[in-house]
Amino acid sequence: MHPRFPASGPPEDPFSGGTPLPREANPTWMGQVQPGNYQSAPGHQGRPVQGLVPPQESVMRAGRARGGSLVALSIGGSALAFLSLFLVVPFLLSNTGAPGFLIGFLASLIPLSAVLLAVYVIDKWEPEPKRLLYFAFTWGAAVSIAVTLLIQPFFVLGFQFSDEADLQTFMATVQAPIVEEFAKSLGLLLLLILARRHFDGPVDGVVFAFTIAGGFAFTENILYFGRAIAESANPASDFAQVFFLRGVMSPFAHAIFTGTTGLVMGFAARRGGTGVAVAAFVLGLLPAMFLHNRWNSMGQGFLLDYILVQVPIFFLAVGGIILLRVAEKRLTRQRLLEYSAAGWFTPAEVELLATFGGRRTALNWAGSYGRKRHMKEFMKAATQLANTRQRILTGRDVQLHQAEEREQLQRILALRAAVAR
Repeated sequence: MHPRFPASGPPEDPFSGGTPLPREANPTWMGQVQPGNYQSAPGHQGRPVQGLVPPQESVMRAGRARGGSLVALSIGGSALAFLSLFLVVPFLLSNTGAPGFLIGFLASLIPLSAVLLAVYVIDKWEPEPKRLLYFAFTWGAAVSIAVTLLIQPFFVLGFQFSDEADLQTFMATVQAPIVEEFAKSLGLLLLLILARRHFDGPVDGVVFAFTIAGGFAFTENILYFGRAIAESANPASDFAQVFFLRGVMSPFAHAIFTGTTGLVMGFAARRGGTGVAVAAFVLGLLPAMFLHNRWNSMGQGFLLDYILVQVPIFFLAVGGIILLRVAEKRLTRQRLLEYSAAGWFTPAEVELLATFGGRRTALNWAGSYGRKRHMKEFMKAATQLANTRQRILTGRDVQLHQAEEREQLQRILALRAAVAR
């Protein structure tokens, strides 16, 4: 049995019946807990908490990781991105020319905005630290491009082609899926290993993967848009065609490819250490490379393949993300209910913290007396606490996560006091 939260005595089990795993402990398919790993939430020492909830009629109407690791990751990522620019920018300029580069850059902001908006929506429940999102974007936009440019010549050297068309087909359908997905997903692996406490599950994996892929597609679009202008006898027409194909029909293509890797690695984040992370990285590359290959293999039957294959894949991805979001909210609610049973939250508080409608109500209420920012921090801390409890219940690094839990519980009390002031 794993050690419990140190207190004057073991906390009373808030569930009745004496079963080792309460029926409510696994509210969704995501984050399943084994009976041998389950333990009650630590008891609240002191007076019962005063719930931070609006008046009842309003209700009816409606850190985590130490800062040093984030700073180190941000600095290291920035340095790699800066060095990568010395390879990436000359490559782009040599293929597009200065006018093509400028127009390509501006045009690429449009599909990038769509991807980043999707990241914002997916990440809204538990926003990731901006430093990690910055790392993810710069990795995708600069470092992964540089890695691709460095690896692909050696990749092609291993094969001999007498026909230029065969070489181009090989590069599009074999080299690009393998090298590009490997380069992008290396950033995911670094995030999972070096920022483990912020990589809580499949939703986080999708968020980081979409951000990396958005950065990669942004730089790649500069190349394609700019080259359509620089190398064409009819720049306006060719640019419009390429922009429609890449900026309108497929702004999420790279995001969906790499998102499958992020999904697999997100599930692995709740299962084990570095070895599991590396295994998930390798396993997650397979569906990403396959989807990338299928996309690049579309030829003369492009429109039919796009309608019958790619569009359904897009809607399947949207549906999967919605299911992940629903499961994440249900899991958060259950873990906070367990803290509520131990005295850290009131049941009414949990209902407010576990739904978007409840959060809007609480934020509006707190904003009416100038405490909206403090309420946002309180909500974020509560969601982080629920994720920490989930990691404890997996049975991995229990003592380490319990130490983090103690810090977070004390922060919850401090934030509660700040809101109530």
